[in-house]
Amino acid sequence: GLELPNALLAIEVPSGKTVVYTPDMDRRFHSNSRPNDFPGRPLLNDLEITEKTGLVLKNISDFSAYITSKAEVPILVNNGSEGSFLFAANDYIATHTPIQILMQALKTKHNISRFENSYKAIAEVRMLKSEAEIEIMKKASSITVESIKEAAKSIKPGIDERYLEGVLEGHYKKLGAQRLAFGSIIKSGPNSLWPWRILATHYDRRNRTMVTGDLVIFDVGCEYNNYVSDIGRTFPVSGKFTPRQKEVLTMEVGVADQIIAYIKPGITFADLRALTDKIIPEDAKEYMQVGLFFGHHLGLSTGDPDLPEAVLKPGMVFTVEPWYYNHDEQLSVFTEDVVLITSTGCEVLSKNLPRTPGALEQLMRQE
Repeated sequence: GLELPNALLAIEVPSGKTVVYTPDMDRRFHSNSRPNDFPGRPLLNDLEITEKTGLVLKNISDFSAYITSKAEVPILVNNGSEGSFLFAANDYIATHTPIQILMQALKTKHNISRFENSYKAIAEVRMLKSEAEIEIMKKASSITVESIKEAAKSIKPGIDERYLEGVLEGHYKKLGAQRLAFGSIIKSGPNSLWPWRILATHYDRRNRTMVTGDLVIFDVGCEYNNYVSDIGRTFPVSGKFTPRQKEVLTMEVGVADQIIAYIKPGITFADLRALTDKIIPEDAKEYMQVGLFFGHHLGLSTGDPDLPEAVLKPGMVFTVEPWYYNHDEQLSVFTEDVVLITSTGCEVLSKNLPRTPGALEQLMRQE
């Protein structure tokens, strides 16, 4: 990909003319005595990029005039989901997406009012991965698998959650990952009882020192060559699960196994949800995501665009993650795998990471 901060991509429909509006060269970093990379490289004059990609490169200062010339043409924008548009809010404290900021600027600076949502068209493209994309995603999953294995060796009473985070993320870089897919979620004991959204709201606390009897959950992933992974496992801090912990984890992994065994081209996500609701044991249903999707698409992001009504096709990549949160027993387990749809069924890209209680205990004993 073209890793260029603060650039804008404009695609004209239906001609397909594609222009990248890029920042100007920063003279502070320019040198005639050596090859340059961003931000000193004179990107606008880089003929190699145009020859390889067919992209037209223009100075970002030209973007305003370009948009003004298109004032009467509907602007197609990926809103992040199907439905109405969400503009940047006027709140004192708010986090806005780049798309919201762009739309707000188009609306206020250029009086653009005709927006159309391109989410569905983008989702249809991004849900299906090419062979080249699949190979990169296999590598991203492999790096995450090996890094979890490395971090698992350090799990023991007295270790801080962030220590494990450091071991994990350092191993990502050692194996070639460029960055995190998302902030690593490593949560133990009481912290493990809360979904990631709640932990994120509370400043991503990962500061607990683990004690004997705890379970520690990994929900983590790396980014490799712009594509991501997202894998989860549950480990006993003491190195050995209690009988009840083992029982619940065995049940949860069994649910995941049945979902994965059912996955094949031609079925829908509604079919998978219906199966999940049927196979979750009655006494576990109030602690699991009955009626909800059990995973999410992966690709350029951990929340790759998807269409709920889509029929599964070869080349789709998504997660299977039937979690279990039981506050009554102070017990939670989590297993997440990356699944690729093939012509005959599916391939688990995270298959080299142990999942069952016995295999996880054995992994922790390895030097």
